[in-house]
Amino acid sequence: MAARALLAAALLTLATGAAAEFRSVAEPAVAYDAPSERGRKLYVVSRGYPVDVVITLEGWMKVRDPSGELAWLPAKAIAERRTVIVTAPAATVRERPEDDAPAVFQAANGVILEFAEPGAPGWIRVRHRDGQAGFVRISQVWGG
Repeated sequence: MAARALLAAALLTLATGAAAEFRSVAEPAVAYDAPSERGRKLYVVSRGYPVDVVITLEGWMKVRDPSGELAWLPAKAIAERRTVIVTAPAATVRERPEDDAPAVFQAANGVILEFAEPGAPGWIRVRHRDGQAGFVRISQVWGG
């Protein structure tokens, strides 16, 4: 029965062309290959890590990570808060959403930033955990 519900949810998602639902991990959590603690443990996901929620099913969420891997996490481990992760070798966060705007800071590959709000086309406003904020090109991060 759970397999049928999962298949139905997957088909509905494909049929509706659902947009990405980016969120973040609220607390460290074990990722599984199935929506059950009896599933095979894949890896541990750290707090703040961005994920794309693909399907929600009975207290579990199937998520995609920045590498494209799919895994199941307990729904209680997923926060509404959005984060992004730097995928470029380095991302320059600027005062304004313009390539020639002054830089606020640079974030190295793998740094997690809080998603603050959409910016001009191709840009998002982000905040570093130390409080600095600015705009980064969406092509330099994942989760935006």
